[in-house]
Amino acid sequence: MSAFPPLACQRSFEATSRLGSVTLAAKELHVTHSAISQQIKALEDIVGLTLFVREGRGLRVSEDGRLYALQIRKALGDIAEATRLIQAQPKMGELVVAVLPSFGRSWLLPRLPGFQQLYPGTSIRLQASLNISNLHQESVDIGIRMGKGDWEGVEQKLLFHDEVVVVAAPHFNGGRLPQTPRQIVESKIIYNTESWLPWCQAAGIEMGSERKGLCSNDSNLVLEAVRLGQGITLERRSLVHDAIARAELVQLSDVSAPYAYPYWLVWPPRESSETKQREFSHWLHGEVERYLGQLEKNA
Repeated sequence: MSAFPPLACQRSFEATSRLGSVTLAAKELHVTHSAISQQIKALEDIVGLTLFVREGRGLRVSEDGRLYALQIRKALGDIAEATRLIQAQPKMGELVVAVLPSFGRSWLLPRLPGFQQLYPGTSIRLQASLNISNLHQESVDIGIRMGKGDWEGVEQKLLFHDEVVVVAAPHFNGGRLPQTPRQIVESKIIYNTESWLPWCQAAGIEMGSERKGLCSNDSNLVLEAVRLGQGITLERRSLVHDAIARAELVQLSDVSAPYAYPYWLVWPPRESSETKQREFSHWLHGEVERYLGQLEKNA
């Protein structure tokens, strides 16, 4: 008996056992009803077992077939995942950057044209996610993360520390913006995952723990709601600095509070990506220096 039945037989068997129908399996695999039947018969001959019980014009998977189907389904899934990973490998001349959606949109994206001007032969693929990407499994060249900088299996370098500030749209509340910390906490607030406690402590006020109104774990959604004038929010300065400079948002108070998690540049040791990693790292640290210089100038 062959230890490796043809892949076409396995796919036909898996689809039929999952869908419970030769007709549906044929439709899914874009082959004929007869082809599916022949593949299943060939597989039964190879393994020496009855995989389906014929009942009238229909069929049901046998107990042996059910157990075999579970293993085949997992194996086909592994093949599909292996194919996805190899296809996701960074191409020659392509830089894959893993980044948080909010930081990517508000801080990194406006600055990327500078990198593209320096390295016109390199295309950039941004891989945005709220989850921490496995830089090895996801075939990422380099990433920007928030955290304590204690990730295993990657090189890491501190970018900068952040702080949180309160912002609103200029037209919020008809342009009558809150002026004092007390007025701020009594305003209509759009909440995100940030705690107001450090900011309130810095402002010397207390704030109730009950949250009413709109809340989201995505800073992009929170900031869009703020831009629409739906409320105020406490947000990382890195995400609102450029919008404040463009007068799209207004910082309501000079009070700020340190943000607990700094930004880090992280990358997997990978010889094939070394040049791209070095070029992006050098460019990004230059952008960080300019950004921090702007903050110091405006302080």
